Amino acid sequence: MGGGKRVNTNFKMLVVSDSHGDRDILVRLLEHYQSDIDLFIHCGDSELPANDELFKTYHVVAGNCDYDPAFKNDQLITFEKKRIWLTHGHLYQVNFSMENLKLASQQQRADFCFFGHTHRLGFEMNEHCLFLNPGSISLPRGEYARLGGTFAIISVNNEIIKVQYYNHDFQAISELNGKFEN
Repeated sequence: MGGGKRVNTNFKMLVVSDSHGDRDILVRLLEHYQSDIDLFIHCGDSELPANDELFKTYHVVAGNCDYDPAFKNDQLITFEKKRIWLTHGHLYQVNFSMENLKLASQQQRADFCFFGHTHRLGFEMNEHCLFLNPGSISLPRGEYARLGGTFAIISVNNEIIKVQYYNHDFQAISELNGKFEN
């Protein structure tokens, strides 16, 4: 018989970025989702101090508008045997190309790479890594700017990774979702 026991993976992550001083929306996200989310992630440009109480719950990195030296430029989280790498993106020139970010993600052996900076939402699976930008919760740009701000929830189980985007009012955006084999 032998063989290892398979770990039952089942968790949810909420990813937000570029709140630019809008502390209230981060509080509202926590209040609304705290009982349903395992990891709260902020991809930078919070413009809050690094010792803000919110960052006892949110995993956060420095953005180009975060000047507190206590923020890290990137962070690797291991959760349920998954490697989750977060960065803001400005240090990898994500406004111009994803190549630097993809190379850095490979060096981290990341299963997930979450970033912000562009204020434009988007996601793709590349080389068994989910790259996701939640857009900006407070100052969105691009084709979905009309939504008034976005964030994403990623649901992970043994078979499937699901991505669902939500607007500033916590309503799922039906056309902004995806599903990938895990």
